[in-house]
Amino acid sequence: MRVIVEPDSSGVSRTAARFVARLVRHKPTCVLGLATGGTPLGMYQELIRMHRDEGLDFSRVVTFNLDEYVGLGPTHPQSYRYFMQQNLFDHINIDQRNTHVPDGRALDFEAYCARYEQTIEDEGGIDLQVLGIGGDGHIAFNEPGSSLGSRTRLKTLTAETIRDNARFFGSVEQVPRLAITMGVGTILESRQCLLLATGEAKAVAIRETVEGPVTAQVTASALQLHRDVIAVIDELAAARLARRDYYREVERAQELLEADRGE
Repeated sequence: MRVIVEPDSSGVSRTAARFVARLVRHKPTCVLGLATGGTPLGMYQELIRMHRDEGLDFSRVVTFNLDEYVGLGPTHPQSYRYFMQQNLFDHINIDQRNTHVPDGRALDFEAYCARYEQTIEDEGGIDLQVLGIGGDGHIAFNEPGSSLGSRTRLKTLTAETIRDNARFFGSVEQVPRLAITMGVGTILESRQCLLLATGEAKAVAIRETVEGPVTAQVTASALQLHRDVIAVIDELAAARLARRDYYREVERAQELLEADRGE
């Protein structure tokens, strides 16, 4: 796992956006896996700027989002479809037909989740999957104890996740208890993963993800099994990493290699 430590959340957003933009320029028909929440928001704002000021072209890009709350329609202010429209899709030249967010109002969830998996496969798989991380180390809505081979499915949210998300809904009571989520196994099939984390509240989760054992109790730790993961984190999120200085040395060497290649 490549670990890049930036000074602050703005640095995380700019660096993450550069990785996404590099792929879009290199492969205009790429398939992006996207995440919601506060952490990737700055990255989306930077991608919008790149589209506006630098002509970054999303016209042939296909996207798949990680998850969605059960029961929320696309116009609900707290739905993830609404989030993506407001914070990215409505501000770039992406074909809306190529944007996929799980449908929280599907009538047959088992059949719907199977179709979501099949659609990803039909598009050739995900080239780059953007991920945030929960305070307990979960990715997407793969709560602690989720199978590391799991596929897209319904998932019951933990009390901790419900409490964490209550700030968006106004109260704990209003937070949906179920979500559709890509599985850990689905995520691990992406060709590359980009894990973002900022703030002191994520420091323990990042330590357990990067340096701890692989365990279903910290589903992000399964990323250690992936061949190509880039973690972009700020100083606060990196605070508990035992090998932080080593990661900086590796990154300096990586920068020299990229400079030699003209990247």
